[in-house]
Amino acid sequence: MSKIAVIGSGITGVTTAHALIERGHSVIVIDRQRYAGMETSFANGGQLSACNAEVWNSWATLLKGMKWMLRGDAPLLVNPRPGFHKYSWFGEFTGQIRHYRANTVATTRLAIAARQHLFDVAEKEGIDFDLERRGILHIYRDQAGFSAAARVNGLLQEGGLDRRAVTPEEMRQIEPSLHGRYHGGFFTPSDSTGDIHKFTRGLAEACMRRGARFLFEASVERIAHTAQGIEIGWQPAGGGPEETLLVDNVVVCAGVASRRFAAMLGDRINVYPVKGYSITVHLDDAESQAAAPQVSLLDDATKIVSSRLGRDRFRVAGTAEFNGENRDIRADRIRPLVEWTEALFPGVSTARVVPWAGLRPMTPNLMPRIGAGSRPGVFYNTGHGHLGWTLSAATAQMVAEAVHGSSMRNDLPMAA
Repeated sequence: MSKIAVIGSGITGVTTAHALIERGHSVIVIDRQRYAGMETSFANGGQLSACNAEVWNSWATLLKGMKWMLRGDAPLLVNPRPGFHKYSWFGEFTGQIRHYRANTVATTRLAIAARQHLFDVAEKEGIDFDLERRGILHIYRDQAGFSAAARVNGLLQEGGLDRRAVTPEEMRQIEPSLHGRYHGGFFTPSDSTGDIHKFTRGLAEACMRRGARFLFEASVERIAHTAQGIEIGWQPAGGGPEETLLVDNVVVCAGVASRRFAAMLGDRINVYPVKGYSITVHLDDAESQAAAPQVSLLDDATKIVSSRLGRDRFRVAGTAEFNGENRDIRADRIRPLVEWTEALFPGVSTARVVPWAGLRPMTPNLMPRIGAGSRPGVFYNTGHGHLGWTLSAATAQMVAEAVHGSSMRNDLPMAA
């Protein structure tokens, strides 16, 4: 079978590596970090959420971005500083508004398909990742927000999702710890949550046990086709001479760096780094553990999500920041997450809160780029945006099948 390099050891890279191993291929995973899952797959909101499959391509999203441009704590923040990539990306984003309905339905179907793949992999490899299969509850404070959600719900249901409206009384039955006044909500019982970092690290270890090689602290500097195959030049951490790797195929799963690698390979992958923030609230006392919710929430007005990760951790995440490849953790972006926690769950202590920020690789139509590139042996599994955790198990299967099919065709004997 083929020798395949996977660039990136986040959730998409590691699930892709595992899917290729399952098909009998020899796999090498390359990452600039010291361990798997250290960038966007480190501390996201935790939701495996088909209920969040709505793409963002709408005039309402653009208007909100313009209205909030000067608010440091805005749920959607766009740095007005000129930048060709940013504004050209928004131009393409606007052009995709006409595909909003079709892309939302397609993403919903893909998210539903991904669930069983992920659960099967976790069971097969014995991965504990704080999985909670309690559903996801969307909360709405007013009639306008609830009505907009009802319209989206029609598309999610068209994609096959069981998601139903619930009254404020039913919301409190679903999650008794929730404080505040609400107009209503929508509940998706089939959705779930889990720790993306624990899953990614656990699956990387499973891949290693099954023979995969991981090159960590290896910065890919060039990728080129040669007569012998695809040559990857990489720089070890701390300097030293460039080392090379020769493979039959390469799969780019490199998050926001995928755009740069695609350019080396003669392709255009237009991903923009959309920063998201999270806090991990450590539930160090019995009172906080009792007061934190067990059911995952999505607050549509604030664009904040929450997940319970085991007995003693509570993850709160949200916001979208268009500010280039910037990983700075800003206090004015973290503060709303802490305040949200204190308002909705006043019994939870926020004495020990760990902030984080990561860059979502987002395409203009919010659909991942999966499949073959323009040159032989080149494949992509990237651009999942805010749904990398949700979609990765399915897109890994899709790209692995494409690679496997290509390898099988290349292994066929030539006709006489």
